[in-house]
Amino acid sequence: MKICVFGAASNEIDLKYVDSVENLCESLAGRGHELVFGAGANGLMGAAARGMKRGGGKITGVIPKFFRDETIEEIYSECDELIFTDTMQERKKTMEDIADAFVIVPGGIGTFEELFEVLTLKQLGRHRKPIVFYNLFGYYDNLMAFMHHCSDEGFIRKNCHMLYNVTDNNEDLFDFVENSAPLNFSVSDLKHS
Repeated sequence: MKICVFGAASNEIDLKYVDSVENLCESLAGRGHELVFGAGANGLMGAAARGMKRGGGKITGVIPKFFRDETIEEIYSECDELIFTDTMQERKKTMEDIADAFVIVPGGIGTFEELFEVLTLKQLGRHRKPIVFYNLFGYYDNLMAFMHHCSDEGFIRKNCHMLYNVTDNNEDLFDFVENSAPLNFSVSDLKHS
């Protein structure tokens, strides 16, 4: 499977996150999976790529041309395929189209944008791909509490929580990505739950 990893580009994070994401992606490669990611060399993007490389997996990076032209972010130099896009929107769409599943590791604003887009598209029935929050060290606990607060208040339908999985356990993540059957629902089902 081609697994898209969304995560931090920052190097100003605790190394426990870096080590965990490297190990996860090395294991994913060992299970025959490939990486699709935002092509960054730093933070958890870089960790995902290094782990996948160490495990012998194929790496596809997708990044806007202006990141290169304006030196916004260091590009991971060992991608097997590097795709340059014109815009951030095209970057996201390319990663979404290529991927068979999405793993959301800890990240900031860019990661949040990416995760909510794939979650929204799944809610609208535009894809049925697995989405997993890799909740390292409880990073996403507050976000998950907020999501449930939103559904308790009626802003998110309760069935929408079926659209994703949350785990900090590698074996659970592998099982969900590799074995979860697509949910049989319509947009109407979610709207009227």
